[in-house]
Formats: sequence, structure tokens, C-alpha cells
Amino acid sequence: MLILSSSDLQNMLNMSEVIEAVSTGLEEYSASRTNTPLRTILPVTKSGGNAIFMPASAEEVGCLGMKYVSTFPNNRKIGKKVINGVVLFMDIETGEPVALLEASYLTVMRTGALSGAATKYLARPDSKVLSMIGTGEQALGQLQAILAVRDIEKVQINNRSKQKALEFAAHIERLFPVSVSVYENADEAIDGADIIVTSTSSNTPVFTSGAAPGVHINAIGSYQPTMRELPTCVISQAQKIVVESRDATVKEAGDLQIPIQEGKFSADRIHAELGEIISNRAAGRENESEVTIFKSVGFAAADIVVAKYFYEKALKEGIGQHVELGSAWSLDTIEA
Repeated sequence: MLILSSSDLQNMLNMSEVIEAVSTGLEEYSASRTNTPLRTILPVTKSGGNAIFMPASAEEVGCLGMKYVSTFPNNRKIGKKVINGVVLFMDIETGEPVALLEASYLTVMRTGALSGAATKYLARPDSKVLSMIGTGEQALGQLQAILAVRDIEKVQINNRSKQKALEFAAHIERLFPVSVSVYENADEAIDGADIIVTSTSSNTPVFTSGAAPGVHINAIGSYQPTMRELPTCVISQAQKIVVESRDATVKEAGDLQIPIQEGKFSADRIHAELGEIISNRAAGRENESEVTIFKSVGFAAADIVVAKYFYEKALKEGIGQHVELGSAWSLDTIEA
């Protein structure tokens, strides 16, 4: 089995290639060529965390695997990462485990790539100003992916902790040729933005104003019915709401469930799955004034196609550690 650490994945990362891999997963899912059960979430109440199990297969593109990821917000208090996990990738022909990949970094980049694909098809081509609400572990992947598909010149940041926002701003200014401004008020941070990204664990809307004409929003933080990042007025206002999976999003996303319960939105108003747009079975952005939203809850088919991308690249480049789990055995080899 090949073991790939987060540093291995970072050394191999090409965000444009990851966006391409994720796009394949989205197409396969929307064409009903994957088996992707809804995630299983096990609350760990004593620690205030969640353990999440996400299996999937996509036989046509040779993918079989499962992601385990945990989100334990209290880890911040003890100086540990909030998100931890692994992806187990198997040989599609034999079912043998062939790779174990560190999943927190993979998840960040996979989620970023999903937003990158959505931005490619839904944001205005001339978008220059990006607003980012939330500067946690997902934020850097979001920025990298959007920079891969749009020529962003200015980034406007808001976070509950101004210090963390300032630290993130300084970090990205060192990495990318963009100007960065930090705002204490989220409504001010989205003013003038062409693209808005929300990547928080909030249970209440992270901004209160409506969306300006022509804005595209990637809402990627919430993944449970009690969580939400967008106000109902923005959900009601949008001309196009696009998702990875209609079934999963309606069942898991408070951003849509709560407006549905309020009578301000209905599931039949979901415009399309992103895979349908990528495969030209549904329209992306059609004019300059549309307000578009990509609501992401994450799905395992994306994880396993990204795992395959890293696994195959690692084999070509000789990256990672090979571990022998055990030699072949049978009942005949066991002594009485």
C-alpha cells in the first residue's frame, strides 16, 4: 500500500489538474454512473466533534474508496488541527487497498476545486474582486482554485477573529499577486465583490445584505440541516442555485432546508447539478446580471477521483512510502 502524507500531496498539487479531476467526478455523478451514499455522521458529544464516513465508487473511471474525516472544533484549544482524516483508495478490479492518503489537505483542495469548477461556469469572466468570509482551513484552497480560473486582483476578507483575518491576509499577500483588505463587518466585506466565498461553520447567516446583480457565491462551509451561511433573502433572490447533488443538498444543507421550511424556497427551484452544467446538459451563467449560487456539501465521488489523481501522480513521480500490510495466507497456513 502506498502512504501519502499531506506534504506529499502538497508537493504534487496542480490546482488546475485537481479541478479537472473533480469535474470528472461531478459529471460521473450527475450521469448516474457512481454509487455515492449519503455520508454517515457520528457525533462525538463529549468532545464536541463529528466523525464522518463517506464511501463511493465510480466504476467507469476506475475509482473505489472511502473517506473518513473528523471535525473537532475544540482542537484549537489544545493546538491541534480541527480537520483530520484519511482516504482509503482501492483497486477497482480486485478491491485491494492500494493507497492511504492524508485527507484533511485532500479535503481542503477537493473543496477548493469544487468551487473552482463552479466559478469557471457560473462567475462572470471579468470578475476581479473576491470576498472571503471565513479564514479557516478551507480558505486557502478556495483562493487557490478561484485564482486558477479567474484573474482576481483584489481580495476582501472578513473573519470573526480580526487577528486571524490579518494573519491570513499577510499570508496570501506573500503567496499571490493580489491586494488584500480586511473588514470587521461582513456586509462591508462583500460590498463590490464579483465573487463571494463563505467557508465557516456558522449556524446563522454570516452576512445580512442582499446580493448585488451579477454576483456569484460559493457557499461551502455548512453541511448539516442546522448550519447555514446565507440569508434567506439571498437564496430567494438568486436566479440560479447549483449543487453537487440534489438529494444530498436538500437533505443536508441548512442553507436550503431553512428557507424551504420558511416557505421562501422550494427544491424544484434548484437550477442544476454542477455535473449537468459541465456536461452541457444545463446552462451555466447566461447573462451579466444573474445572481448565481453554488451550494456545496461535499460528496465522496469527488474525494475518490482526487485520490486517484494523487495516487497515479505519486506512482509516476516516485512519491510516498510503500507499506506491506501482510502476505497472502489461507486457513491452511494457520497452525492448530
